[in-house]
Amino acid sequence: MTDADLPDDTPARSTRERLGALLGRREEALSPRVLRRTLRELQHVVDPAVSEVEGGRRAAGVAGWYARATPEQRRDCWRLMSEQFTPDAAAIQAARDAYEAAIGTDEEARAEVRLRKAAAAPRTRLLQRFAAFPEGVRFLVEMRAELLPHLRRDKRLAALDAELEDLFSTWFDVGFLQLERISWHSPAALIEKLIKYEAVHDIRSWLDAKNRLDEDRRCYGFFHPRLPGEPLIFVEVALLRDLAAGIEPLLDVEGAPADLDKATTAIFYSISSTQPGLKGVSFGDSLIKRVVETLRAEFPQLKVFATLSPIPGLRAWLGKQVGDLLAATPERARQALARELGQPEPTAAELLKSLDDVAALDDKSARRRWLLTAAARYLGRELADDGKPRDGVARFHLGNGARIERLNWLADPSPKGLKQSCGLMVNYLYDLKRLDKHRALLAQGQIPVSGAVQSLLD
Repeated sequence: MTDADLPDDTPARSTRERLGALLGRREEALSPRVLRRTLRELQHVVDPAVSEVEGGRRAAGVAGWYARATPEQRRDCWRLMSEQFTPDAAAIQAARDAYEAAIGTDEEARAEVRLRKAAAAPRTRLLQRFAAFPEGVRFLVEMRAELLPHLRRDKRLAALDAELEDLFSTWFDVGFLQLERISWHSPAALIEKLIKYEAVHDIRSWLDAKNRLDEDRRCYGFFHPRLPGEPLIFVEVALLRDLAAGIEPLLDVEGAPADLDKATTAIFYSISSTQPGLKGVSFGDSLIKRVVETLRAEFPQLKVFATLSPIPGLRAWLGKQVGDLLAATPERARQALARELGQPEPTAAELLKSLDDVAALDDKSARRRWLLTAAARYLGRELADDGKPRDGVARFHLGNGARIERLNWLADPSPKGLKQSCGLMVNYLYDLKRLDKHRALLAQGQIPVSGAVQSLLD
């Protein structure tokens, strides 16, 4: 019986086992011979005897092979990078022992340096050399984007992913990023990427794009010199006289432009990251701060900086919590719900189903009041296991120091808006004098809210 005859449920072999084998298995993309050859090519890239230029040239050759490889072959390449370029465990232990012995002596600092060097994986040097050729950084970002969906199933890739994230956190530090305004006069290729990457409110046409880049609108993005013409993240802003209560007027291609001389409010209504491979690298908060500074310099009369944000997790949360929420509803409000639903007692299932038609509810509707109260609780009280807001968008803005300012009824009546949040949207207010105070409250498990939102929670 050969390896090729083994059943499909045979445990996967590590690259160490495969490199020492003679025969491959059915589920293994690269044979042991080809795997060994690929490892040699990766080792040649990181060879300390060659220059950075030569190392980059060799890395470009491997990247060329990778571009032609099948998905399965690429996974084998990831495993080699993850499993075969690890630190020397014995060297780490020896350096740790020496460091512990040197604590409190004149040799402590030098011993710490030796420990840090021993703990550094050759994988770091390998990836740095991939970044040495012109398209190398883009190659690594795209490689990680392809790798991320496989992490849960293949834990052997965790070290490679962590190494990439650490490197990206340095390479894409906000100090190296350039803030640029994207306007209708920007290159067409850049506007096309804006259309492609918009993740909050789809850009439906070139006319729609032009409207979002008009004079009473601003769009800014962070760019990196190694990814020219590629926004890493961008934010869309509307300049208005008041807080925005709905998304449709902001996206109306036939709407009259705002009078910029009278604009007092900047509304951030969409923020989109474009590179899945940069997951875990945070620059959204810095983008908003830099944009606020830029807008204040151009429009000194701007006093209010806020968002008009979706609540993407609300409807799913309601589906799980509607029973408990209904049980906690005061008796008078429960009776009002029952009358409106035409039932002797409101049931969770009927209440949830009735929210499919929120557009028909008037200002005095009991269901409207109940839904707004539930949304206030979801945003203003619900914390995840890590102590941060449960809703992803709330987590981002509240983590940046904003507060929950106002809930807006039927602010997004699109199919997506109704499906995600029953049409509700929220304004997060960036009070520039209280950002640190709000962060401190959040660190204590208290979500900062306005008086209007607090009245819904009382």
